[in-house]
This record gives sequence, structure tokens and C-alpha cells, in this order.
Amino acid sequence: MRYYIIAGERSGDLHGSNLVKELIKRDTKATFRGFGGEEMQGAGVNLFVHYSNLAFMGFQAVINFSKIAGYITSCKEDILQFNPDVVILIDYGGFNRRIAKFGKESGLKVFYYISPKVWAWRQDRAWSLKATVDKMFVILPFEKEFYKKYDFEVDYVGNPVLDAIKSFEPDTNFLSKNNIAIEKKIVALLPGSRTLELKRIVPLMAEVVKQNPMYQFVVAAVDNLPPVLYDPLRKLKDVKFVYNDTYNLLANASSAIVTSGTATLETALLKVPQIVVYKAGALEFLIVKMIIKVKFISLVNLIADREVVKEFIQSEANPPNLQNELRNLLEDFSYRKKVMDGYDSIYKTLDTGSASENTAQLMTDYLNSETRNSQLAT
Repeated sequence: MRYYIIAGERSGDLHGSNLVKELIKRDTKATFRGFGGEEMQGAGVNLFVHYSNLAFMGFQAVINFSKIAGYITSCKEDILQFNPDVVILIDYGGFNRRIAKFGKESGLKVFYYISPKVWAWRQDRAWSLKATVDKMFVILPFEKEFYKKYDFEVDYVGNPVLDAIKSFEPDTNFLSKNNIAIEKKIVALLPGSRTLELKRIVPLMAEVVKQNPMYQFVVAAVDNLPPVLYDPLRKLKDVKFVYNDTYNLLANASSAIVTSGTATLETALLKVPQIVVYKAGALEFLIVKMIIKVKFISLVNLIADREVVKEFIQSEANPPNLQNELRNLLEDFSYRKKVMDGYDSIYKTLDTGSASENTAQLMTDYLNSETRNSQLAT
């Protein structure tokens, strides 16, 4: 079969590549084309557009609307030319919801893997997803119940982040390779992977580093962003940088400060006590605050449906708050254990087998069933 698959971010590229590998096991004649990155390309996808060209967030997306609209138009044209048996969308809601609508209008089969976070805000978008998506494969347990409210039966397949954690094999030479000493407790700094995130969070992290010389701070950096964004941390003595190797860093860390996003769940599943931070522009945050529908911003707390880790948002994301919480996580054993117990509960909730395998099996079952029914009808 012919699969057109669209991932607009680094994490989607990783999860998309794992899904492609599993689909190939079940469909040896599969052909793939779409939007993604090196991971998907390495798995066998013929890339039309690299996700780095789509890296807009917040008001950046508004400012660059014409550029995004251009990619949407070219994506539609490329899909029609490729003529797939199914279009598979991976997260990246703003872009992929438009492609879902186009796919439905064009008579194409549309599968959505990793639901857009419509449960967090503008929940009425669930209606449009129901109308334009043939099959939805969700990765958070509460999403299945959420979509039931819209009479949309979706498949819960487990979480691909847990798949990645389970397959991760720590590098025993990681510390020596990166010249990281073990005399001090290691604190991992995960400022994010987008320009605006780094601009807002890196200066905050730098202030925390200055106040805590007793710890070894190591930054989880990415190489597809301008190096200047890391300057407030790079200028500090003894701060180490690790590029594109976050899991090995977390495997050696005693604690972490993490920008809200998928990284909070990865940090939890790797059993590293963390502090979650989030900062947005004043106007952007005011708008988000008015429309947000969830109690928490981190996936850790959302899955647990309670506060497992502390979240510091906007003005609360300040050096004194972070320093106090960091000391609690590193020096207070009972406090630390409470966080770790919460992590254990989350792990058990998500441990339902491989999300990639479950999704690929369901997708091929649905597609083969449709093919059989179509043959019988003719």
C-alpha cells in the first residue's frame, strides 16, 4: 500500500519512524512519502518537506501564516500526485487538521496518530476531527474518554514515549565522553527545542546555575537552533553541553529543570525528579489562560490527574522558586521519594505494550478489512 505520512516536529519524526518500521513488517510492499525528518527518512520515507521548515509556534505561526499556507497548498498537491491508500497524520494539529479536512473532501482514507491536544483548549475542535478522520489512535489514557463525549470511538494504543524509553540503552561511557565529573550531583537543564522557548527559559536557568555552584549543570542542547540562544548558559563557568543525547544525560542526572512539553514525560519515565517551567509572552499567556481547559501543563501531572511534580508558570518561574524546589528534590529524601512513587504509578498506567506495534497492527487490520470489503462489493 501507499502511505502519505506527515510529522511536523522532532518528536513526531521519531514516533513516525517507529510506526513506519512496524508497518513495513506487516506490509512488505509499502511505499512511504511525506513530511518528516532524518528518522523517518532513515526508516524508508521519501521526504517531500523536512519538518525544520515548519518550526513555528504561538504567535510565530500567525506571523508566518502565509509561509505555512504555502506548505499546506504544496502538501495537498503532493498528496494528490502521490495518490496514497491512506494519509497518516502525526500530532501537529494546526497543520494536520487542515490536511485531514482536505483528505476527507478528496475521498482519501485519513488516520490520525497522536491526537492534537484539543482536550486542553478549544475542545469543540473534536467535532471537526470526528468529521474528517476515519480512525484516531490516541496515546494518553484520558483521551479515549474525552472523545466519547463527542461520540467518537478512538483507539488507545499506549504511549510511544514509553516505547522509546524501553528501547533506550544507556551509554556507560557517557560521562567520560562529555568530560562530566561525578563529584557533584548532576542537574539536567532541558530548555526546549524551539527558539521562543530558549529565549524565555535559558536566562532563567542561567540565574539558577549562578546560585547553585555545588551542583553540576548540564544542558540538553539541540544542534538545529542558533547557538547564540544558549549564550546566557554558555558564558557560565563549568556548565556542560550535550547535543542530541538527552536520554543519556537524564540517565545520569539526579534532578532536572524541564520546559513543559513531551520532555516532562520522558524525564518522568527515566525516573528523574524534575521541576517543570513554562513562560510565554504576556498577551499570548493571557489568551491561553482564558481558554485553557486543563488543571496542569505537564503531561506528568495530566496523566496522574494530580500534582506529582511542581509546575512554575510565568512569574512563578523565578530563581528563588526553582532554587527552593531544586534543593527539596536533591536533598530531602522523603520529598524525592514521593515524586518517584508518582512516576511509578504513571509508568504502570502507560505500560500497555508497544504503541508503535499496536498502532501499526490496527492500521493494517483496518486497511486490509476495507480492501476485503471493497473486493466483495465488486
